[in-house]
Amino acid sequence: MQDLKVTAKGYDFTQAHAAMQRYVDGNILSGVSSAVLVGRDLVDVNCVGWADKEAQTPLRADHIFRVFSNTKLVTSCAALLLFEEGKFRLDDPIEKYIPQLGNRKVLRPDATALDDTEPAKSSITIRHLMSHRSGLSYGFFDPGTLIYKAYNERRVLNPATTLAQMIDALADLPLIYHPGTSWEYSVAIDVLARLVEVVSGQPFDKLIQARIFAPLGMVDTGFVVPEKDLGRLTAYYAGADLMEPMKPGLTRLEGSPYPGAYVRPLPTIRRRRRPGLDLARHGGADPQPAARRPDAAEAGNHRSGNDQPTA
Repeated sequence: MQDLKVTAKGYDFTQAHAAMQRYVDGNILSGVSSAVLVGRDLVDVNCVGWADKEAQTPLRADHIFRVFSNTKLVTSCAALLLFEEGKFRLDDPIEKYIPQLGNRKVLRPDATALDDTEPAKSSITIRHLMSHRSGLSYGFFDPGTLIYKAYNERRVLNPATTLAQMIDALADLPLIYHPGTSWEYSVAIDVLARLVEVVSGQPFDKLIQARIFAPLGMVDTGFVVPEKDLGRLTAYYAGADLMEPMKPGLTRLEGSPYPGAYVRPLPTIRRRRRPGLDLARHGGADPQPAARRPDAAEAGNHRSGNDQPTA
């Protein structure tokens, strides 16, 4: 952790620091690490709370966080790099590159079975994927629904599968609305990560390392924490209620979202399943990543809680 020096003065972040401390004192977050830049000037760095509450380990600027859905930023940046190179157009139908996602069906409004569908009025486009307007779902925000059951039975979010295998799991599942007509946080960015692989000809993790992390000096960002750095990985806590992030209460999680997550590679780690790259670094001379859950972090708050096994 070098070069993390405040280079500009004249700013007062007292109230912001106090607010972050209130989240910790209120048992909403275990710790908060923040940095503020004005242009390229680092004007504030602050850490409050704990990297490990039980061990009473104070949070430091060099602790490593699970960044979950911040990885979506990295994925989107990776895709936009390829867009700028003319690899695809934003309004291209996704089946041009991933044929399994063509000819979609859409669940009817009051469907009681997965085959109670109608043909999609249009294809999913890359623009739809980037803006979460594809009609895809996630399988954990809507418990009890048909699509929730289907995504979980098909194990769409199985961390042991590749991005290509995730596409196969999605192939015959219906959409929850016609592409472009609504919005829902979903696996759309995971699909975008597969698009990155297809149009670049490279495994997703290799591309974001070469095109984003390495150029930006993001030395602590990746899918797995090296053994030598495990002491800097923060503990992982779940919030009291995924859908009520301001509800007090933290529960420590071990081996989540799956045993060995972030501490040992999966045989097919190239695929990055979760909505996020999942490993990130806070602090250091690197700017924050950009890739999709694929991504990196420095987000500061490691409540982990409301991230659940999602990102």
